[in-house]
Amino acid sequence: MAFETIRVEVSDGVATVTLNRPDRLNAINPVMLDELLAALEQADADDAVRALIVTGAGRAFCAGADLSGGGKTFDRVARGRGEERGAHRDGGGRVALRIFDMKKPVIAAINGPAVGFGITMTLPMDIRIASTAARIGFVFARRGVVPEAASTWFLPRLVGPSQAAEWIYTGRVFPAEEALQGRLVSRVVPPERLLPVARELALEIARNTSAISVALARQLMWRLLGADHPMEAHRLDSKCMDWTGRSADAHEGVTAFLEKRPARFTLRPSTDMPPFYPWWRERLFEP
Repeated sequence: MAFETIRVEVSDGVATVTLNRPDRLNAINPVMLDELLAALEQADADDAVRALIVTGAGRAFCAGADLSGGGKTFDRVARGRGEERGAHRDGGGRVALRIFDMKKPVIAAINGPAVGFGITMTLPMDIRIASTAARIGFVFARRGVVPEAASTWFLPRLVGPSQAAEWIYTGRVFPAEEALQGRLVSRVVPPERLLPVARELALEIARNTSAISVALARQLMWRLLGADHPMEAHRLDSKCMDWTGRSADAHEGVTAFLEKRPARFTLRPSTDMPPFYPWWRERLFEP
């Protein structure tokens, strides 16, 4: 699929999605939003893709919304794109929820400034690695709007409510080291090491694990963040353990370990997920 505002490269089971509007610091516009959704859908359906890396072209990761429309940037009615009152659906939230639903792990390689949507889009990603050149900001209150992309659900769960409140209420931009201290990113590396480190991690997943095991584990961890008791986790992982334990991948994984050889897993997320997947009730958007 040809894209205008992003690049997608697949190699050795890893898809690298590069936001590609470097002249605008990779700021999001409607075309990029639609292309991101299409790329995520495509990667999730492709069994040749085992993990994704998202990064930015040039010196920025993503500068958030494209503000070239001036003061009316967020006024959809003034820009002739208004829906009925109360019917608007946030585009950033559509991207965040699509990432949340992924069967494949997603790694954010934050190479430079990431503000607004540029950072909230990474929250449903599984691992965030930052370059020392990264600068991060939840700048919404300084623009007169509110956090979007379901970030008020994700951020407190990732860093705790107090840290989330400080960053959101002040709207200030902070360095990568503060993001590391606040546990928003898992590590900070020199700029030239960012993509190699992210790719090394993605390849470790792609080359050594069962795609079905990773898909199920990913959804178990994310979906259970809202559970009210660990019994819910016990119920679900009992069901998943019973099903995977009888699968060809489990037989292969144990046999390969005993024979001291790399495992050759054959089950595919596109066709071989267990019959009880998905186990959650689909949530529809209701204004």
